[in-house]
Amino acid sequence: MDWSLIISILINCLYVSALEEDCPTLADGDSLSQTQLLDRLTHGCRYDRLERPITYSETGQRLPVDVYMRAYIYFMQNLEAHDLQFKIYALLQMRYLDPRLNFRNVSPKRRQPILGEQHMRDSLWMPHIFLANERDSSILGLTEKDILTSISPDGTVIVSNRIKATLYCWLNLKKFPFDEQHCSTILESWMYNTSELVLHWEQKRPITYDGALHLTEFVLQRSWSNETVINADLSDLRHGAFAGNYSSLSFTVHLTRVVGFYLMDYFLPSMLIVAISWVSFWLQADQAPPRITLGTSTLLTFITLASAQGKTLPKVSYIKVSEVWFLGCTIFIFGSMVEFAFVNTIWRRKNSVPVKKLNSKHILKSTLSPNLMRRRSHARSRSFSGTALQKSTDTSSLAGAGFNNYLTVNLPITTIKEGQVLDQQRTRGIQKLDVNFVESAFGTRPESGSMGAAQSSGAISSAASSQTLNNNKPDGGGGCGSHQEEIDLSGWTTLTPQEIAMWIDSRARFVFPLAFLVFNLFFWTFVYCI
Repeated sequence: MDWSLIISILINCLYVSALEEDCPTLADGDSLSQTQLLDRLTHGCRYDRLERPITYSETGQRLPVDVYMRAYIYFMQNLEAHDLQFKIYALLQMRYLDPRLNFRNVSPKRRQPILGEQHMRDSLWMPHIFLANERDSSILGLTEKDILTSISPDGTVIVSNRIKATLYCWLNLKKFPFDEQHCSTILESWMYNTSELVLHWEQKRPITYDGALHLTEFVLQRSWSNETVINADLSDLRHGAFAGNYSSLSFTVHLTRVVGFYLMDYFLPSMLIVAISWVSFWLQADQAPPRITLGTSTLLTFITLASAQGKTLPKVSYIKVSEVWFLGCTIFIFGSMVEFAFVNTIWRRKNSVPVKKLNSKHILKSTLSPNLMRRRSHARSRSFSGTALQKSTDTSSLAGAGFNNYLTVNLPITTIKEGQVLDQQRTRGIQKLDVNFVESAFGTRPESGSMGAAQSSGAISSAASSQTLNNNKPDGGGGCGSHQEEIDLSGWTTLTPQEIAMWIDSRARFVFPLAFLVFNLFFWTFVYCI
């Protein structure tokens, strides 16, 4: 007997049996269970989960793995403006082909895919895809993670995950609360660049939304998807320390803010607060306590309302539309307080104000500069008074210091009333005479001693001569006619400070609402038309 031949045959049998134990056969796959078939397909002798599926083109070139993605959004939380983020609850599904898992020829009678959960997924190669703009994310699940894995007979692998993610979204708040926001969800390949793995959206309905999806503060207008390539270098380490081109997918939602809450809780109350501040225009200018209380209370109330609304927003460098509205309403409320301070100051004046014409321009001009108007209205009167005093001084100098000679002239006595016009000479025109001139002419402010008597005599003589010339005129106008002629020629009217204060309040009752209406016209036109 050839023992050497027998020993070699035994060794070969043991080697074959050892090989079968290390690499189980795929024969008679129809008789195997899903777990047994999967264990044999993913055995280490034929499957390496650390290596991606490798396919070749007709020319023998190594091809990248094509991964197809689909997203189903069933819940979206409102944008958190203060933190510039939003939350989504979604089902992410990826699909790719792994020829090593093809069991169509091994188990031809098995036409249904092999289904499993997280344990099955852990035994397979998976493309590492991450959310580029995430702040926090996790896979949902109670006792186990909500992961569904499916392997089709042709080797197609489908993995579905239910995730919760908090994503970063940069908000443009220039037109807040009438703003529209665009927030994106970005998916990128972590490990493999475009030469190894390429991401694609599914051709049919890549992004779908739950029909019951509703947002309390926003309305979902539309959404769109995009496929891009990210060029990463050593300055961008979000893909680790590897440089290259990485495939990226994104879908963007267009959200429009619902302004009903802000209209009812911010804009309409602020309009009413501004209107309440105008009530002070119907109060008398000297009623300081109620007008000050009303102005300060409305201003503080509006500031509290605006500050409560602004606490939910980030501190940005640009000006928002809500801040323009806040500034405009503050100016109107503060303007009503300034108007009260102005009319109260005028009310407490003691001197009347001469006004050239009864219109807004001249009343305001005379009110703002009453001394200047008074000087202009009496400039000619002071010039007449100075001339009369000069003449009386010259007359008294003729008598000398030591002489007491008096000249008595019998003239008809005529009473000169305040405002009476004395005509010096027809060729020189008509000259007006006010109270100062009359007092100077008749010496109603007598000086002590003989010098005052002489000056009074000279003034009386001059006044009497002028009166004689006036009486000899053919028209013979009396005092009342001369006074009416002075008013017609001058056009000046005197208003008391109280009348001016009430006139300003009456105008403010219309100017402030009209200006606020114009402000609203420009504001809402900018909001909805620009």
